[in-house]
Amino acid sequence: MDAKGLIIFLVIGLVAGLLASLIVGGGGGLLYYLVVGVIGAFVGGFVLGALNLKIGTGNPVVNQIITSVIGAVIVIILARLLA
Repeated sequence: MDAKGLIIFLVIGLVAGLLASLIVGGGGGLLYYLVVGVIGAFVGGFVLGALNLKIGTGNPVVNQIITSVIGAVIVIILARLLA
């Protein structure tokens, strides 16, 4: 992954973390949104892959944001349950 790909991945994670926090409730700073979104990208990819589900919006960036938001919501809910 080159620098441009890494920056896009981090921006997608940031957006996903922010959207997940808005959906589930709660807040945090930019670092919180970034961490939750990046972890959510991996969790969402794993969960959707395990369930054999595909997001078909026609735009790969939107697909990744939706996948990351789903994963980030799961991460936030699990973190609250464990806390």
